[in-house]
Amino acid sequence: MQPDKFYYDNRIVKNFAFATIFWGVIGMLVGLWASLQLIFPTLNIQQFGSFGRIRPLHTNAVIFAFVGNGIFMGVYYSLQRLCKARMYSDALSKIHFWGWQLIIVAAVVTLPLGITASKEYAELEWPIDVAITFIWVVFGWNMFATIIKRRERHLYVAIWFYIGTFVTVAVLHIVNSFAIPVNFLKSYSWYAGVQDALVQWWYGHNAVAFFLTTPYLGLMYYFLPKAANRPVYSYRLSIIHFWSLIFLYIWAGPHHLLYTALPNWAQSLGVVFSIMLLFPSWGGMINGLLTLRGAWDRVRDDVILKFMVVAVTAYGMATFEGPMLSLKSVSAIAHYTDWIVAHVHVGGLGWNGMLTFGILYWLIPRLFNTTLYSKKMAASHFWMATLGIVFYAVPLYWAGFTQSSMWKQFTAGGQLKYSFLETVTYLKPFYIMRSLGGTLYLIGAILMMYNLYKTVRAGKLVANEAAEGMPLQSLTEANFRETWHRKIERKPVKLLIFSLIVILIGGIVEFVPTFLVKSNVPTISSVKPYTPLELQGRDLYVREGCYTCHSQMIRPFRSETERYGEYSKAGEFVYDHPFQWGSKRTGPDLAREGAGNLKKSNGWHFRHFRDPGSMSEGSIMPSYDFMLHKDLDTNTTASKIKAMQKLGVPYPDGFEREANKLLMEQATHIAGNLQGDSIRVSPRKEVIALIAYMQRLGTDIQKND
Repeated sequence: MQPDKFYYDNRIVKNFAFATIFWGVIGMLVGLWASLQLIFPTLNIQQFGSFGRIRPLHTNAVIFAFVGNGIFMGVYYSLQRLCKARMYSDALSKIHFWGWQLIIVAAVVTLPLGITASKEYAELEWPIDVAITFIWVVFGWNMFATIIKRRERHLYVAIWFYIGTFVTVAVLHIVNSFAIPVNFLKSYSWYAGVQDALVQWWYGHNAVAFFLTTPYLGLMYYFLPKAANRPVYSYRLSIIHFWSLIFLYIWAGPHHLLYTALPNWAQSLGVVFSIMLLFPSWGGMINGLLTLRGAWDRVRDDVILKFMVVAVTAYGMATFEGPMLSLKSVSAIAHYTDWIVAHVHVGGLGWNGMLTFGILYWLIPRLFNTTLYSKKMAASHFWMATLGIVFYAVPLYWAGFTQSSMWKQFTAGGQLKYSFLETVTYLKPFYIMRSLGGTLYLIGAILMMYNLYKTVRAGKLVANEAAEGMPLQSLTEANFRETWHRKIERKPVKLLIFSLIVILIGGIVEFVPTFLVKSNVPTISSVKPYTPLELQGRDLYVREGCYTCHSQMIRPFRSETERYGEYSKAGEFVYDHPFQWGSKRTGPDLAREGAGNLKKSNGWHFRHFRDPGSMSEGSIMPSYDFMLHKDLDTNTTASKIKAMQKLGVPYPDGFEREANKLLMEQATHIAGNLQGDSIRVSPRKEVIALIAYMQRLGTDIQKND
């Protein structure tokens, strides 16, 4: 039988490669801008360029634009060659590419406008979530149809990771995105408080696991052996790596919520499975590095292999540190500090960034049938990127440990030794070093962009690359007995179903008791729904991304209860859609801001929003002066109340009809109070609603409730 002759589609690979480079530079540039705002607060641009608005833009641009396009670039290239088949549909490939770019553009537009769901790595509002779901289905359809028409009987290990990624990301996105739309640009999370926190960090941790890790492991298993011209070290180890990783990862989300109001049993599950994750993670790292056995002399001279070796090493470092950070004793030090920022960027800059750069340097010359324009320039990029990671991460590790130590330190008389603001000002030199590292890394990426541009100009795209392979039905079965896994490798649908079952187990075990067993979230009789004005103020807090710098979760440590007040209880968040616990304290915790010894006057809050430095010398918080002049949109009040009622918030029937009247009464009272502090402002301004929300925080909870 004659082999089939066909053509690989390189044009779609080229499109995703160019998008990877473009969005990578943009995402890094926004990240550098955000880091500089923590040194020079004047770089915050009212109202659309404040830290709280562009920090989510940075994370979305890097994760879904840079890494996302990098995933699709690698998958579309490798899948065709591993299956010996052109992608199932050129039309679906184009829909996928342009649909994904439009989603990124939508994020670029909406996030600076303050249109956000405020859930980390899932900030995009519901219409964009719907679009993501559609485009993800298009990608999966094209991928599985290609696998089904393949000319290779067995599925290589990289494809297992692609399948696991597709099915898990679909489940994560759909479950976490459940929301009640208020209008086209606003929604409320279906979940509240503790339950919302559990779902969000089940998603957040596994977005790192199944978007930033598993697809890149698939790319590692394909491109590292190709670049080294060596076979994968161990087929058996790759089997253990895949199945144990996808099973264990899905349980680990609660380790982001240690010492919070999440039930202790869920926290303990997160710790146990996070520690176990060390073994499959390092198994994958070892499999990658040992693939280079016999080729280490080449690593010294081959810049592409250098990028890949640093990437796999960074993966090993990040996946060792992650389980260590899940230990309660370590989390008590690291959580809410810059230590976590350093940890995340070792993975992002080291694992994702360096592997992407290596793949681009290997791939672009082949797509354009030429050689790399400058190996010296690529080597310079390598050292800039490597030193950039060091200068970025090391100061932040130091800063994180320093932060925690200063927060927890007491005087001999039993008083807190440092105010929160003292820790902020002390850390500025570390932030300067972090920005220097980020600048080096960005310059390296720009150097790569120029190098690859010159490479492309010197060649010509091989849009349709000729190939041949035997039809699948002509391939005879092996005459020896197959292992159980070899049989699964021939059945992509079965592999998908098994992957789905494996990843659902952990989520079900954690979710069902948390949602159905009432004792996990005990009610507190004094906790009442927000007033209409407070609800509007809370939405302004969400719009401005205040959760990126402030937490609302007091852990049961003496240092925190002395600084902030009574530790947080599960029952006090039952009306919070979405929750606002935060994950980083660039500013102090606000859970008790309106109560106890933290309570400040309305006039203090007004002046603080207008000019933070005038009330807290050395503050790096941006000014929200525009909120003193912008009218509150009360046209949305009724629809917001109705949405909350659908979510189970016990507003009385017909409350939406009188909500604005009650809103104005409370706003007028606050404005009148401000007049007594020599401040004249209309009760219709946004700042009044935000003050109302600030003054509400913590007032429902009394000591020993």
